[in-house]
Amino acid sequence: MNNTENKIKRATGLLVIEVINSNPNGDPDRESDPRQRPDGRGEISPVSFKRKLRDLVEDKEGPVWQALNPNKQVNDHKDTENANKFFILESRGRNRTTIKDELKNGKFTNKYWDGRLFGNTFLEDAMDKGTIKTGVVQFGLGVSVSPIEIERHTNTVKAGVEEGKTAGMAPMGYRFVQHGVYCMPFFVNPSMAHKSGCTQQDIDLLKNLIPYAYSHTRSHARPLVDIRHAWYCEHENPLGSCSDFALIEALTPKKRSETKTASVNWAEYDVPKSLPDELDKKVVCLDLMTL
Repeated sequence: MNNTENKIKRATGLLVIEVINSNPNGDPDRESDPRQRPDGRGEISPVSFKRKLRDLVEDKEGPVWQALNPNKQVNDHKDTENANKFFILESRGRNRTTIKDELKNGKFTNKYWDGRLFGNTFLEDAMDKGTIKTGVVQFGLGVSVSPIEIERHTNTVKAGVEEGKTAGMAPMGYRFVQHGVYCMPFFVNPSMAHKSGCTQQDIDLLKNLIPYAYSHTRSHARPLVDIRHAWYCEHENPLGSCSDFALIEALTPKKRSETKTASVNWAEYDVPKSLPDELDKKVVCLDLMTL
């Protein structure tokens, strides 16, 4: 399948994520503190975001998959091959022997949605010629526009977690960001499609999933994390119509007041609603949150 048949266009994306009294991505090296750079700005790893997308696809009984399942559009009970295209390679507890067998019999590319989309990160020891290494879609590191402030509270429970105790405490067990606005770039590179087997159907599923990545994976640690804008800019030129950096910069919110202090609410930011004219004529820019 070539790129013309595939119809995948080069694209530049930017997720604008707001965090309120939540831990968007804990750091295991810092007792699950929200990730933070030396300059005080917060981070969200690409791995953590892709994990949420994978979980939504893997949960075939969940409401998101039931609503977005691409197989509903292709009469899946008659199309067995297509119906089996949306398994998750990097699911928890995978049997690596099984994966190696799939690599040998050629089922790997067609079976795993996340493999076609993102490539793989843990099969280097089993690489055969033609195996997916780099996918079509790459997410970058999410970084907050301004520094973040982290609070640490003690969790208490009425029922003791230790034998003989009637109550329990977890000192500093609840760690959260008071407020932050994070920007996470992502990129669609059609040049890798013929290698990974990625199709436009795979890209469309990604675009439909992104708005629900946080709202349908909420947890005790991150009750108030959500995407404010999910910009998706398709380039008119298949090789790229303009600079990725220019698009990202144009769509990144700017804090009105002192940028070295943490924000307390969304109103402190000037948030772009569209691209400037010189960029807008070179791409087709959509906000996936409004579709």
